[in-house]
This record gives sequence, structure tokens and C-alpha cells, in this order.
Amino acid sequence: MNALKVKESIRHFLLEDLGDRDLSASGIFSESDRGEAVILAKEKGIFSGEAVLKTAFSLLDDQIDVQILKKDGETVEPGEPVAEIEGKIISILSAERVALNLIQRMSGIATATREAIMLLDSPDTQICDTRKTAPGLRMFDKYAVRCGGGRNHRYGLYDAVMIKDNHISFAGSIKEAVIRAKDAVGHTVKIEVEIENENQLLEAIEAKADIIMFDNRSPEEVKQFAEITPDSIITEASGGITPENLHTYRNTGVSYLSLGYLTHSVQALDFSLLMKQGEEK
Repeated sequence: MNALKVKESIRHFLLEDLGDRDLSASGIFSESDRGEAVILAKEKGIFSGEAVLKTAFSLLDDQIDVQILKKDGETVEPGEPVAEIEGKIISILSAERVALNLIQRMSGIATATREAIMLLDSPDTQICDTRKTAPGLRMFDKYAVRCGGGRNHRYGLYDAVMIKDNHISFAGSIKEAVIRAKDAVGHTVKIEVEIENENQLLEAIEAKADIIMFDNRSPEEVKQFAEITPDSIITEASGGITPENLHTYRNTGVSYLSLGYLTHSVQALDFSLLMKQGEEK
């Protein structure tokens, strides 16, 4: 992740939560009170969020010490520590919720991605994400997918052309949409076309699309379309793919499966922050 963007985003998240000040922490503790805390995993999964933990606490206290005990992409077990923090108690408590919210979401996405890869169990087909991310969190969501072993689809509307049904409808045809897009973006940007039937597939092939996505097609249709598509064109399937039916897309010959549920229906992985006391220190 871009360190400057991470810092800018988390600064915004902290300001949203803090407002003028943390009434609870600042009302109980002074700026000189110091303490130690540990962040523990409460479930088994894949950890994602090293940069979040380092940034969230240091933005409130540049002297704080954050020791990361688990690397992004590593498995965590219930009760296992992922980080230890030492610094001003006010800073630790004020950054706690934002930091936990982010790593819980990111680790949930990383875990779902790893599980999807295992369910598919196909070295020939890669799992990737979509643009169905929470507004403001796309950078974190997509990084979490990579931590889980997945690949990223386009980041936004700006880094690749994806010609969908509405583009085709307004342009009049797939061929016309591809011609216009190629003239507009130049030769360095890939052009993907979304198709729903064999006639559209043949038209996309003739138009020399770089990538063709089979939208909401059954595993049987995906396999049939993949066999028709030249090897020079990247293939992708998306739509209606769930953890329950993911295995049915194994050995269909498609290059990528893009899964919206990785980010739009994420189940957070639970973590907690506990202050160390007495002999625990």
C-alpha cells in the first residue's frame, strides 16, 4: 500500500472518531500516564494490517512503540498476540477502535480469500477481487485480498477499460465500443469486454479484446466459452459465484474468477486490545 495514502486515510478515520478529543481517556488519564497493551486474535484466520497498526497509533503519539508479532499473510490462532504497544495510555485507547476495525475487516477479507483459493483448488485459475469494496476502504480491501493470496482486478475506473452491457447498448455494438475505447486510451491500457452469450463472445474475439469476462455463466458455459477463446486472450468468469458453488468452476479453463463476496460481504476476523497490568508487563 502507498504509505502516504495509508497515513492520510487513517488520519481521516481517527479525526472522525476523535472529534475534538477522547472524553473517556482524557478524562481519566493524564498525558504522562504510560502503559502497555497487546492485540490478540480471537479467531483463526489470516492476518492483514501491519501498516495499519504502525500508523494508527503513531499518528497520535510519535514516540509510541509498536512491535508487530505477525506478518501480513500469516495464520493467526485464537489467543495469539499479533502486536504489542507501549506508550501514552490516552494514545493507545484513542486509536484502539479505528485500528481494530481496520485489521478486523482486512483480516476477514484475507481469510475469505485464502479459503476461496483452497475451495477452488486449481493452480490454473486465479482468484481475484472486484470493485465491490466499501467507499474509502478500497486500498485496504484490495491489499487484504493480496495478503490472502488472491489477485487484484482493476482498482477503479481509471486503470483499465471494462466494457459492460450498458456501454455496449449505448455504443451500439461490442466492436464499436472497443474501437472507441482503443482510440481514447492508447495501446498501454488493457480492454476487457463483458459477454453473456456465444455471439457476444465471438464479437469480442473479433474486436481483439485483451480480456473477456463471462458474466453470470454456469460452469459448463464457462468451460465451453474458454475453449472457444484464443490463448492470446485472458479469460475471466464472474457473477453468482459463492463459497458453496466455487468448487464447480474447477477445471473450467478460465484464467480468473472475480469474487465480489470477498469484499462486499466480508465477515470480520475478531481481535481485541488488552492493557497489560502488574506482572503481565
